[in-house]
Amino acid sequence: MRHGQSAGNVARDAAESARATWIDLTTRDVDTALSALGERQSRALGGWFGALPENGRPTVVLSSPYLRSMRSAKLIIESAGGGAAQLAILADERLREKEFGILDRMTTFGIKQTYPSLSEQRQHVGKFYFRPPGGESWCDVILRLRSVLDTLTREYPRQSVLIVAHQVIVNCFRYLFERMTEAEVLAIDREGDVPNCGVTLYEFDPTQGTKGKLALRFANFVAPPLDGGTLVTSAPDVPAAPKP
Repeated sequence: MRHGQSAGNVARDAAESARATWIDLTTRDVDTALSALGERQSRALGGWFGALPENGRPTVVLSSPYLRSMRSAKLIIESAGGGAAQLAILADERLREKEFGILDRMTTFGIKQTYPSLSEQRQHVGKFYFRPPGGESWCDVILRLRSVLDTLTREYPRQSVLIVAHQVIVNCFRYLFERMTEAEVLAIDREGDVPNCGVTLYEFDPTQGTKGKLALRFANFVAPPLDGGTLVTSAPDVPAAPKP
């Protein structure tokens, strides 16, 4: 799942609307907190988990070490109650946000104005393979997630694992679990942003393949609000470059 709405998402929207070059944030991306709405989204999802049968609730919680992900995970397990509330949250740096290098904290407008040649290169190469100076491509993210899959297989067999991370992480996991091509995963990305606190669920299906495999049950589910009002937000994370 993706973390709840962050203060960075809000600041990015404001900067893009104003056609500013930089997103107005005083903290590091890793220290960006949830917005008030993001906290409500996380509690709503925790309530949804708490209403599930015991065997449908997470037994292991892994999180990006970024503050917005760790806080989302904490609110979710607290709101789920029961045994879930006692779970430890295991931070794993391999689940961190994609690194954007010199494009960090820049708006779409700012990137085009400041680094027009990089903007053109990205359009030519495509976001899957494009690596900004000092940053990562989607392939780089996928490489570190492959080792996460090894950890899941080795340390958490037959467990229900909740992973709280970021938009690119969600899509890159989908690429790995569903054995997608570049074109397939980018088609999903173009359909829309992963909603904040959106859940994508896989379950092991022993009937698939020769030894069974994880099968997609649903993607980007958002829990209904606990106290009325809308909770669905889907703005890109702060440093994200524009979609092609």
